Amino acid sequence: MNIPAAGGGGGGGTGAPRDLREMLTALYWAAVRAVAPGPALRAALERIPADQRGRRVWIIAIGKAAHPMAAAAVSVLGQWKCSPAGGVIVAPTAGPTPHPTLDVRVGDHPVPGARSLEAAAQIGMIASRVREGDEAWVLLSGGATSLAAAPEGHVRPDELGALYRQLLGAGLDIAEMNLIRKRFSRWGAGRLAVALVPARVRNYVVSDVIGDDLAAIGSGPCVPDPSTAGQIHLMLETAGMWGQLPLSIRRLLTAAERDPSLETPKAGDDAFARVERRIVASNRVALEAIEAQAKVFGYEPRILGAALAGEAAVVGRRLVATMTSYCVSDGASLPGRAGRTCLIWGGETTVTVGDALGCGGRCQELALSAARELTATAGMADASLLAAGTDGRDGDTDAAGAIVTPDTWPSIKKAGRDPAHDLATHDSHPSLDAAHALLRTGLTATNVMDVVIGIC
Repeated sequence: MNIPAAGGGGGGGTGAPRDLREMLTALYWAAVRAVAPGPALRAALERIPADQRGRRVWIIAIGKAAHPMAAAAVSVLGQWKCSPAGGVIVAPTAGPTPHPTLDVRVGDHPVPGARSLEAAAQIGMIASRVREGDEAWVLLSGGATSLAAAPEGHVRPDELGALYRQLLGAGLDIAEMNLIRKRFSRWGAGRLAVALVPARVRNYVVSDVIGDDLAAIGSGPCVPDPSTAGQIHLMLETAGMWGQLPLSIRRLLTAAERDPSLETPKAGDDAFARVERRIVASNRVALEAIEAQAKVFGYEPRILGAALAGEAAVVGRRLVATMTSYCVSDGASLPGRAGRTCLIWGGETTVTVGDALGCGGRCQELALSAARELTATAGMADASLLAAGTDGRDGDTDAAGAIVTPDTWPSIKKAGRDPAHDLATHDSHPSLDAAHALLRTGLTATNVMDVVIGIC
């Protein structure tokens, strides 16, 4: 993915683009550039003390940022006059390997399939070759949970895929989903760290979860699992999923409830004694980059939160209400501030799909909900809102998200669609596409959740 260079067109003050869509897009790319995984990982690797270099290094890169992270790792080893002993890159797309000893595998996302199984098997093969005195660099980013998923125990691959599908529509946040998913996945819940014993493990992470919880990112392959089987059982019961799960999944969980020796690896396990973990990029870094670029464009930016969560449609309404409180007084824009305020949020909302078969993602649903509110709110004629995933893909669609204005909702109607019906049935993608509101960026090779930017 070629990330656009910084800057924008003329006009609007201090080099800001004249067009709001162009400017919001520029702010989005400022966020993506700031969390480029290659440079972030390189900086972390270069801090490894000189007396700790020289061991045989195996590279296991998994996730949406796997390609640039692996390339950075190989480059740093080259600076040290070393080469990787071997390894694997598991990513959502194919690409050239940065070194002949590294195999490239394409996994499936967001639901694991045959390619994910093959990728998981390749990781197992690499882990079996690691020896005492070696190092394993586990380079982790968003999407890793599905891309390298294989079932644990007697769970069948199709049953694991069915579980993933159910969880995606259950309205759970990413941390809750990963607590459940890793319980049934071969490399989740610290099991990769166990497989890499007795090597030293350096786990470098691009965070895609609120709060940067290492146990949740990528299902925590090198992190102790803080949950118990009983807690997961209760979560599934509360979500109304327990009775719908395959028998093999329920048996695996209930067996661990009865016998603690069947639990996932916990803190204090010897497998984690030689594991070092470091987050190299996060959502907060992306938001601060938006803030800095907005200042360059002459705006008054405010970061209002890096923990955005909840149902996407509800959050969309709430964010427009917040924009209104900052920018509108008695139905009119506040003096001297119209079009000069930039409000910034980050995080990851959810969509409870139920039986709906619509097409869209959480960012598109948030944006469509916000579009309705912008149309109905006095004093917001000049407002715009962008909601997009930093990975460049929102849900199972070709868009990163969308940019909406007060004109978006009526434009959808003029195009012959019913936006209210589309919103209710989680069919935001065709609705926004009809109004030319989608933001299509292609995959960005990073993932630090979503960003939302409001201009008013």
